[in-house]
Amino acid sequence: MENQFKKKTIVSLAISAAVAVVFFAAENYLPFDWQVLESGITIPRMFMNVALILAATFLLTVVTVWLMQAKQKPIAEGMMLSRLYKLIAFFAVILSIGFAFGKLKAFSDFFAMFGGMLLGWSLQAPVSGFAAWILVSVKRPFRPGDRIQFPSLGLVGDVKDIGAMYTRLDQVGGSIGSEEAVGRYILVPNAMLFNQVVINYTVKQEAAYMLDEVVIRITYDSDWKTAERILLDAARQVTKEIIEKTGSEPYIRSDLYDYGVYLRLRYQTQVQRRAEISYNINKMIFQEFQNNPNVDMAIPYIYSSKAGAERKEADASKHKSMPHIQDIDMSHIQEPDLKVDYAELEPIIESISTQGLLQPILLNRNPIKGTYEILAGHLRYEACKRLGWRTIPAIIQGEKSDIRDSKEH
Repeated sequence: MENQFKKKTIVSLAISAAVAVVFFAAENYLPFDWQVLESGITIPRMFMNVALILAATFLLTVVTVWLMQAKQKPIAEGMMLSRLYKLIAFFAVILSIGFAFGKLKAFSDFFAMFGGMLLGWSLQAPVSGFAAWILVSVKRPFRPGDRIQFPSLGLVGDVKDIGAMYTRLDQVGGSIGSEEAVGRYILVPNAMLFNQVVINYTVKQEAAYMLDEVVIRITYDSDWKTAERILLDAARQVTKEIIEKTGSEPYIRSDLYDYGVYLRLRYQTQVQRRAEISYNINKMIFQEFQNNPNVDMAIPYIYSSKAGAERKEADASKHKSMPHIQDIDMSHIQEPDLKVDYAELEPIIESISTQGLLQPILLNRNPIKGTYEILAGHLRYEACKRLGWRTIPAIIQGEKSDIRDSKEH
């Protein structure tokens, strides 16, 4: 888009200059008796003046773009100023034509007549937005491509275009829990810019960078130097190009807390790729921590990730030694000859409906009838039945060794 803008501007400059030369030659070298207008100039001279105004506008745009490139600023700033130049050129063309036909006084009377109306209109939002556009174009607190935030509106977005009345943003976040552009455009009235605080993430340079951090919690018995090396190596590898451009190396700060140490890895990140860069750093750190026995991540109430894994393995081995639990069809269980007090059964029903059956019932299998008799858990069985369960977790007495042996064979 920027290359097309430059080509279009240069072509427009060449056409305007050529038109001015043609009308100059027509006035001075063609044997025509050109009509002299009320201002004392001829029609070719009037068109030549208009062409010269347009050529000067396009030339000023080309020079502005060249200066922006020389200062290593984005061409978008030159595009913003070019719109302002075109607005000025439009009024200059109107005045030039009015002067040629001797109508400047009529223009003056017209503007004087409606001056009061224009003054009242200037108090309205459209003109306030127009004035804000001019201010933004001249001062350039933000530009197309910048990421800005409106704290009072809870809005973050990438600037796509700054028009005379609206600033168009590509919203960041909103529909996702991350600082990434979502492709949802938002129009912000320029009139709001006069009473809004705007934070520009990318005010200093075209490839916008800002300080970001990844927080890792390590246990007290982790090797601090090893953990630091892993964090810094991950940041250096992921942000290698950013480090080369900014000259800013990643560094670490720390805090102590009940279960270990907060290591805060801080590094320069590119604003538009902030979530992606953070993800890659986290992934690399996680993989290195898994492979290194000298460091461990702290987890509240468990103390560490590896301690939690060891506890899980211990629980698994413990469960292997327990009797095998099976889901038994409740229609195969003999109804217990037992009177149940609903007041006693109600809290059990409520507990199972919210937490599930925490302890299986104990059954004895009748091999002749193919049914089961309840040895323990009559109330639990009755509660599950009233909840509409079709199967129930159960331990079959005397089948533990048989099940294990069948699996081995």
